[in-house]
Amino acid sequence: MKNQKKEESLLKISEKIDLSLYVITDERFLDLTNIYEAVEKAILGGATVVQYRAKKKTAKEMFQEALIVREVTKRYGVTFIVNDRLDLALAVGADGVHVGQDDLPVKAIRAIAPSSFVVGLSTHNLEQVKKANSEGLADYIGFGPVYPTTTKENPDPVTGVGALCEAVKESKLPVVAIGGINPNNIAPVLKCKPAGIAVVRAAFEEGDPEENVSKLRRKIEAFRTVGE
Repeated sequence: MKNQKKEESLLKISEKIDLSLYVITDERFLDLTNIYEAVEKAILGGATVVQYRAKKKTAKEMFQEALIVREVTKRYGVTFIVNDRLDLALAVGADGVHVGQDDLPVKAIRAIAPSSFVVGLSTHNLEQVKKANSEGLADYIGFGPVYPTTTKENPDPVTGVGALCEAVKESKLPVVAIGGINPNNIAPVLKCKPAGIAVVRAAFEEGDPEENVSKLRRKIEAFRTVGE
């Protein structure tokens, strides 16, 4: 019965969104002058989801940037998610929102947002994974940080790859691995067979976003081909 429910959940989300390569913008590297080009290149490199994330900008700045990301993702038919801010997600016509443990509850989002709205939830340990699954309200969960990360000022404790594998096994909801993942350490993560890989710095910190994301895409496709 548990496996049947898991398959039904995975089928439901697969009809909405391809989570395989999930890129997240970072205000340290992107602004109004370069966000369109950077996101476009990430998409051309193989990104299947783009999440707009900003913590220190004004509401007006976030609105302006999110509109740009909505424009480019819509052009290429890529799913667009907004981090934390349901109001911003609805205002710019995003496909969904991703929230953390201390943000607006998923149940409250479901009461406000359209039925087709994609809702993701961050989890950082197996207890949170179990709770998200028992509630059954999120479309997918993020799990991490798998590796040490500098993206957040006060990151949650590193989970490690072992806990990620357990989360994937435990969850009937699709799991997206996040936290310090790059082309050099992605292989152990892929062996856990998460529904997706989420990256920030590996996509946008330096170099060409298209090539950065393409490297990750090639690693993912190579793993799928081998089927390990």
